[in-house]
Amino acid sequence: MNYNQAQQRVHNLKKFYKNLFWFGIVAAIIFTDDFFKKGIHLSLWDGSIILTIWGIILTVKAVKLFIFDAEWERGIIEKEMKKTKDPIQF
Repeated sequence: MNYNQAQQRVHNLKKFYKNLFWFGIVAAIIFTDDFFKKGIHLSLWDGSIILTIWGIILTVKAVKLFIFDAEWERGIIEKEMKKTKDPIQF
């Protein structure tokens, strides 16, 4: 990994963690407000559809950052390059 790739990865990680932090704050505020208004009533769809969508987006970003990162991509490229293809017989 060269310097530019490492710098971009650090930038992406910083954005992800900042987004995750704000998600936690907003979720805590919404759930606390719901708790004081309705008591203990857990429902994913009751007033928190925004959190559900935001959570799905964060999950996709996490998969992209931590599972399908540059190392994974490099490994797939190396696998594809190692495959030998037979020459076309005319």
